Amino acid sequence: MKDATLVVMAAGMGSRFGGLKQMEPVSEDGRAILDYSVFDAKRAGFTKVVFIIKEEIEKDFKEIVGKRIEKMIDVEYVNQDMTILPEGRKKPFGTGHAIYCCRDVVKTPFAVINADDYYGCNAFTEIKKYLENAEGLDTAMVGYLLENTITENGTVARGVCKTRCGYLKEITERTKINAKLEYTEDGGETWTKLPKGTIVSMNLWGFTPAVFEEITNDFNDFLANADLSKDEFYIPTVVDNLIKREKTKVKVLKNTDKWYGMTYKEDKKDVMDAIARLIAEGAYDGIND
Repeated sequence: MKDATLVVMAAGMGSRFGGLKQMEPVSEDGRAILDYSVFDAKRAGFTKVVFIIKEEIEKDFKEIVGKRIEKMIDVEYVNQDMTILPEGRKKPFGTGHAIYCCRDVVKTPFAVINADDYYGCNAFTEIKKYLENAEGLDTAMVGYLLENTITENGTVARGVCKTRCGYLKEITERTKINAKLEYTEDGGETWTKLPKGTIVSMNLWGFTPAVFEEITNDFNDFLANADLSKDEFYIPTVVDNLIKREKTKVKVLKNTDKWYGMTYKEDKKDVMDAIARLIAEGAYDGIND
């Protein structure tokens, strides 16, 4: 079985949530969502975790979360470089920038996840199976049904996907989708309906190290041409560019599981209830071993 790395993006500000949600406990024994994601990934065959964090939270992150995870699996930490931000900007450049920052650390096929999203064990099993035979610029994503990924407590951002014969044709970042499966691009003046069953990305991607050259080239273009005071460099943008340049086909691994996450503080109870149900069903027996 091939070694594979789980890259966990944990440097987000959590502005809508109102705190560092990647460290927020969601179980009675104080575990965070990412504890369960790492446990699921290890069972699927991943052999290492790389946490991408901000330097300012490194000490707390290692103390509150890292020490637990280190007992479970090999761990490495990478700081998302904030020194290149223009004056006045505090938010990192986005998910593509986060992956760019681990280019010198990740040497195996790897999966990427958000620290504050619960993906379910099936997702890790499927992406690890794909990575077993991945080579060159082979790329995959786990696609979720939009209706399984929304919250009643506000809007969410999702990569809305068009697929053909099991492969990604196009991905568009929609930053404000509501519980009615509608999105807005004008601050809420008008809303456009998305059909039930729409496939969306939750930033669970599978790559090989060959992708770092492409990410580096795209990131340099971003730095040269974007409005650095507000623009973000997203993973879906990199993937969309690969597709348009016909450098790869992106396999979509469709997943019908329910997503759980904490975009807003009001989401925490739903997440805790879901985790409690899964623990009661035995899904996480052995996590304390």
